[in-house]
Amino acid sequence: MITPYAIGLFASGTALAARPLCLSSRTIGAGLLVAGALLMASPAFADETLLATDNSEVACTISKSGLTRVSLKDDRFASVSKLTTGNETDDFTVVNEPTRGDIYISVPEGFTKDEVSFFGTTAKGFVYKFACRLEGERAHQVFVENRDILGEEPAELARAMSPEETSASLIQAMYQGQGMDGFEIRQPSMSPVMVGPLKVQMITEYRGLNLVGRVLRIENTGKATAVLNEQTIAPSNAVAVSVAKHELAEREVTTAYIITPSGQIAASSVGGRP
Repeated sequence: MITPYAIGLFASGTALAARPLCLSSRTIGAGLLVAGALLMASPAFADETLLATDNSEVACTISKSGLTRVSLKDDRFASVSKLTTGNETDDFTVVNEPTRGDIYISVPEGFTKDEVSFFGTTAKGFVYKFACRLEGERAHQVFVENRDILGEEPAELARAMSPEETSASLIQAMYQGQGMDGFEIRQPSMSPVMVGPLKVQMITEYRGLNLVGRVLRIENTGKATAVLNEQTIAPSNAVAVSVAKHELAEREVTTAYIITPSGQIAASSVGGRP
């Protein structure tokens, strides 16, 4: 497990502190984690906008039943390379739309795999490896932007960041609402869940290979002041947590930023840990 650490972020005059987690027993915290589990059980994800570079992996989501459109910003697909098994239920379909240069992906009924992968070569000579999970039933769109085309210097790709640096950068990216190399940004369409007097809703999810960052909106609907801290909102395996405002008066709203290992929401957090 990555050791939690402390960072300070200042933007628009607001200080955010990601403090080391104190994994003591929790009450409201247990409720929040239960709420989070309910929220993430069957999410309906909105369209995705992902950042990529030449030869990088694009981790995206495709629909289980509907069409998924993949579009390249200021570029177009020239070709797609994938394996074919010869078994109809194991092969997915990729169609290249010639007018805009987009591709459309679909999987057959009875498809047994949880993920599809393929390589895409663009008209401008970039190659991307797509590794896409299957989720949801509705049509879906994925928009891919290349920083080289956008004229930005991918300085962070030039060096390997430590887990602590990655988490710090991810907290900052989530706070500023910006993309981050290696992370897929999702904006799930989820209804808020009441946890006692607190109304909790996940706004955005940043999903990477090893870490997942989540942005939560928390509103105090009660009359008494609600006190929030890392123990009350973070699962036991959290790497880092930042809360914009720790005390909420009646009807006051704050935002929390939580980072956990990818694919893991610790079950022990529901019951607390001594």
